[in-house]
Amino acid sequence: MAPRTRTSTPTRSDVVLSQIRSDVLNGRLAPGSKLGFVDLGGRYAVSTGVLREVLPRLVEQGLATSEAQLGFRVIDVSVDRLSHLTDARVAIETLVTRRAVEQGDVSWEAEVVARHHALTRVTDSGSGDIQEEWLAAHELFHIAVLRGCSNDYLVDTASRLRSISEVYRCWSRPEHDRTHRDIAQEHHDIMDAAIGRDADRAVELTETHIRRTTELLVAARSDEELAAGRPG
Repeated sequence: MAPRTRTSTPTRSDVVLSQIRSDVLNGRLAPGSKLGFVDLGGRYAVSTGVLREVLPRLVEQGLATSEAQLGFRVIDVSVDRLSHLTDARVAIETLVTRRAVEQGDVSWEAEVVARHHALTRVTDSGSGDIQEEWLAAHELFHIAVLRGCSNDYLVDTASRLRSISEVYRCWSRPEHDRTHRDIAQEHHDIMDAAIGRDADRAVELTETHIRRTTELLVAARSDEELAAGRPG
C-alpha cells in the first residue's frame, strides 16, 4: 500500500525501503529476480536486520513475494497477470474514485490540484525517459484523488494495486506510452472531473486511463518480443 505522509525523520529502514522500491519500479531490480540478503546488503550498504524489516514491507506493498525456502523475490510479470491486475484495479479504483468525489472536502480538492500542478511541472521537463521524479509525482497525484474516500481499507487496497501496476512500466519501452497518448491531458481531465464533483465522468476517465495504459504496455511488449525473435 502507498506510504502515508510522515512528519518525523525517516529511519534507516524507511530510506532503504525507498531505495529498493525505486529500483524495482525502474527495472534496476528485474521482475522475478531474487532479493537475497547478501546481495542487497552490499548493494545498499545495510545490515541483514534492516533488510528483515524492509522486505516484508515491500511484500505488503505488493512489489515483492515471499515463499518458504525460496526467500524474497521481486514480483513476476506477464500479460495474464497484467490483465488480472487491470481488472482488479478498475473494479476497486473506480469505486474509490466515486466515493472520493462524493465525500472529499475542500482540503481534498486543494491537495488534488496541488498534486496535479506538481505532476505537470515534472512532465514538462522535456526528458525523453520516464524519470523517478515523474513516477513519484504521478503516484502522488492519483493517490491524492483516492484519498477523498473516507474508507481507508478501500484506499489502501487501491493504492497497493497501483504500486504493483507501476512495476510494468519497466517491462516495456516508456516511449511507446508517450508517443501514442496525451497522458498530460488525461490527468488534467481526471482532476477537472474530480474537483468538479462529476463522479460519473471521473469514474469513466479513470477506467479509460487504466485500461489504455495496459493496452499500450501489452502492445509495446509484443513489439519487443517480435523484434527479439521471441514468441509473444
